[in-house]
Amino acid sequence: MSGSILRHAVALGTSILLSCGVASAQSKPVELIGINVAGAGFASSVLPGKHGTNFFFPPKGYYEKWQQKGISWVRFSFIWERLQPKANGEFDEGYAKLIDKTLDEAQQAGIEVMLDVHNYGRYYGKVIGTDDVPISAYQNLMERIAKRWGKHPAVYSYDLMNEPHGAANKFWPQVAQAGIDGVRKYDSKNDIYVEGAEYSSSLRWPKLNDNLLDLKDPADKLIYSAHMYVDPDASGLYKTALAANLDPQIGVKRIEPFVNWLIEHNKKGHIGEFGVPAEDESGLKALDQTLAYLQKHCIPFAYWAAGPSWGKNKLSVEPVKGVDRPQWAVLKKYLGGGKCTSIGPGT
Repeated sequence: MSGSILRHAVALGTSILLSCGVASAQSKPVELIGINVAGAGFASSVLPGKHGTNFFFPPKGYYEKWQQKGISWVRFSFIWERLQPKANGEFDEGYAKLIDKTLDEAQQAGIEVMLDVHNYGRYYGKVIGTDDVPISAYQNLMERIAKRWGKHPAVYSYDLMNEPHGAANKFWPQVAQAGIDGVRKYDSKNDIYVEGAEYSSSLRWPKLNDNLLDLKDPADKLIYSAHMYVDPDASGLYKTALAANLDPQIGVKRIEPFVNWLIEHNKKGHIGEFGVPAEDESGLKALDQTLAYLQKHCIPFAYWAAGPSWGKNKLSVEPVKGVDRPQWAVLKKYLGGGKCTSIGPGT
């Protein structure tokens, strides 16, 4: 897979030296199932916040537990304000070293990491592209991220920005290009994932994101990343229980517009977020059918969410006292599935 360090290797039990590039990723199956590891961006309104109180990084041994279950890649979210408290300034070394540590531990476990700037197109609540936050400040962030972590053996990709929306939409194509340019100043190897406008909605993707087709990547390693949830407003908040008679194809129907857009434009795709409540059997059925559809099209998927600090959150797939959540029974069905040798559906 382009820009990857054979993310499938551990999941398939293959003995490969991840840091040496022994085999070509294009010749091996792509592992389609990953997880979001969230916690480092918790309490984003409490800045800088305190590690272990307001925000959380995985403890030692965390990645090994998921690797043993068959997970070989994660989307790891963090927030700009904690990493770079002043625009264009140096990183906060305390927070940056926690990212160093989590990458080192992921590498030791054979887990690859997507670095996700989880900021919604904003910095301290101000929209990127306005006078308050010039686009050059965001490009500076991505330059620094790529310079510090682009050669780390655990890093396989960058998610430029989580869910730009609202006033951020009109600036997003220009901001995304700046992010690409920032990364490529120091890293021509790893993939770059580009989310779409208005929360990266898969359902609304074709209506909002044709302007992203103009993005230029000198390394030609862009992958478009959409989000999807199956509650009535598609927010992922699941304010009420899902209906028992929920259409099990609802997830497929909400993702099809995105996939059809990818096929039309011969692009590669990814679903960066989708989760369902553990107690809703109808949601679990929708998850199952959605994963079958994504596998058919060789589109990777990161479940939202994992992380050791979710507690009893209804979407969490984190085991509780060693007991797996119901969502995991669905996810593990698709580990190693699809026999895809590259990310789809485009070529």
